[in-house]
Amino acid sequence: MKNQSIQYPAAKRVTQVDTYHGVKVADPYRWLEDLDSTETRAWVEAQNRLTNAWLEKFPEREAIRKRLTELWNYERYSVPYKVAGRYFFSRNDGLQNQSVVYTQRSLKEKPEVLIDPNKLSKDGTVALKGSAVSPDGKYYAYAIADAGSDWTEWRVRDIDRGKDLDDHLKWIKFSGVSWTADSKGFYYSRYDAPKDGDKLKEVNYFPKLYFHRLGDAQAQDKLIYHRPDHKDWSFNGIATEDGNYLLIEVGRGTEEKSLLYYQDLKQPEAGIQPIIETWQASYEYLGNDGPRFWFLSNDQAPRGRIIEIDLDRPQRQHWKEMLAQSEDTIETASMVNDSFIVSYLHDAWHKILIQPLNGKAWELELPGIGSAGGFYGKQKATETFYSWTSFNTPARIYHLDLKTGKSTLFKQPEVKFNPEDYVTRQVFYVSKDGTRVPMFITHRRGLQRNGRNPTLLYGYGGFNISLTPYFSVSNLVWMEMGGVYAVPSLRGGGEYGKEWHEAGIKTRKQNVFDDFIAAAEWLIANDYTSARRLGIYGGSNGGLLVAATLLQRPDLVAAAIPAVGVLDMLRFNKFTIGWAWESDYGSPENEAEFKALYAYSPYHNIKPGVSYPATLVTTADHDDRVYPAHSFKFTAALQAAQAGPSPILIRIETRAGHGAGTPTGKRIEEAADKLAFLRYFLTTRETTHE
Repeated sequence: MKNQSIQYPAAKRVTQVDTYHGVKVADPYRWLEDLDSTETRAWVEAQNRLTNAWLEKFPEREAIRKRLTELWNYERYSVPYKVAGRYFFSRNDGLQNQSVVYTQRSLKEKPEVLIDPNKLSKDGTVALKGSAVSPDGKYYAYAIADAGSDWTEWRVRDIDRGKDLDDHLKWIKFSGVSWTADSKGFYYSRYDAPKDGDKLKEVNYFPKLYFHRLGDAQAQDKLIYHRPDHKDWSFNGIATEDGNYLLIEVGRGTEEKSLLYYQDLKQPEAGIQPIIETWQASYEYLGNDGPRFWFLSNDQAPRGRIIEIDLDRPQRQHWKEMLAQSEDTIETASMVNDSFIVSYLHDAWHKILIQPLNGKAWELELPGIGSAGGFYGKQKATETFYSWTSFNTPARIYHLDLKTGKSTLFKQPEVKFNPEDYVTRQVFYVSKDGTRVPMFITHRRGLQRNGRNPTLLYGYGGFNISLTPYFSVSNLVWMEMGGVYAVPSLRGGGEYGKEWHEAGIKTRKQNVFDDFIAAAEWLIANDYTSARRLGIYGGSNGGLLVAATLLQRPDLVAAAIPAVGVLDMLRFNKFTIGWAWESDYGSPENEAEFKALYAYSPYHNIKPGVSYPATLVTTADHDDRVYPAHSFKFTAALQAAQAGPSPILIRIETRAGHGAGTPTGKRIEEAADKLAFLRYFLTTRETTHE
């Protein structure tokens, strides 16, 4: 296969040229942005035929698929939560395409099925995308998404009857719902209906906050708040548990800043009142006692702190610090049993502190270096649940009695492997500018560091998102076959707080790529692998990372998988919610930021005559988060430029989106294709030619 002549599908070049700040920029594959054109569809079909022809020849593909299916077939649960005497959670028996939602009144009784999303479509591509239980425990509002779309439709189920009410809400995206204390309705945010045929492409602006009363048609919903003077503002309405207030959190794109407004529901005639009206920091509501509200904030605390704001005296001089900033970064916090449950990032793994409003703080003992999550519950509840996982441990679920502080193992999955056969170590390496960066490395126990181990380097590096230890069947199969799995904590993420994040955004985005490149160089220098046996992988913003890296250092890796990537950095803000990423990427309309974007934009930095590594681009036809044309245009350009023998392929999934809600069957198929691709180009081919 290495020496065969690759005939790529024809992709015409057009003379589209745009001018940015006096710079003329060619866009020869602009026509691929029209997903429904006859030409684009023919190109997609031809690309999938080419890719499938290659995938079918990879010798280990079928064995990998069988092992993935075997290991994936284990019972797993979501973290339960309790409302009005009922517990709610989801469960997957192993290979179900979608997890099923259950409820039970006692942890000892048999759970009852509340919603089975697998019955909503024949192919498993309709997924549950959000839910909220009414305070009286009678109703379950839930969102469904079709084929991986970000668009959701909400319905309401009568829990005792197991039947849906007539309520049906549409054109909702990036919004949950918040029930009023009397369970008569809820607040939610929605967009105007998009133009016919444009729901996967049209730019999303001007969301509005509404109140929906149970039994009403959506057209009757009451408009609560909107800002026609600010098209990029988004609104999250939160009804407080005491029934006295509506809190409105205002966001702007993906920026780590927010505004706060509120309405006294006992005196609605007073209207919406401001709390925070300047874009200075983020404020995340945790709970309240009357007018005393508590927020997780990075205001004057880049690693996070908890503050109290009294609505009767909201001026800064009256604020009270409830939990000071520490050396570690607060990733999340919740409020249960009148206690702040705070998840800290300590070198990219979790520590949990529980701070009662009135009492001494204590640290929850966790099983080891890993990730903890959950801790849901009402403010006065005395129990909660949480999960814990690591690179070699599937997520365990624990019950936590907050009165006694005792944790009890609730659910432990049984996967057909021995966790003791694998080890994880955390190392620290130095990036190009001298910055110290941590990296997790996981592999089989007893691995020889001889420079010959196939190694997969995974990264993200953006949007204040932290990569903490997690279990993955796909990664386990990779390591079973002798592979090394490495995850660095790149700048742009949230591992060390606001400053770490901002060191990898806008005109400083190159720092992220430098951190990733330095991780690869460290793995090679320390004899884990070699350039001929190193693969890189990342999705979404991580797809951008992988594409930029393979272009900047084609000599450093042998295989690359940029998945659902943002790859045209001059037009990313033209589609769906892409404009919201300007807080991380910057804007092509800003001259300084344009120069930075143009310097690394994958689509614009492909050089003809270069021998690029084997590349498998992946995307999906219903991805309305990162428009598929990013991957289409990048692939066409890279295929045209490739001077080396390695293939440039694209895998285009059908009836799927950006990743969330993808049915288990499709996830297994995609994982098998990726691992077979990596195995061939990092091991089989190299063994044949050494």
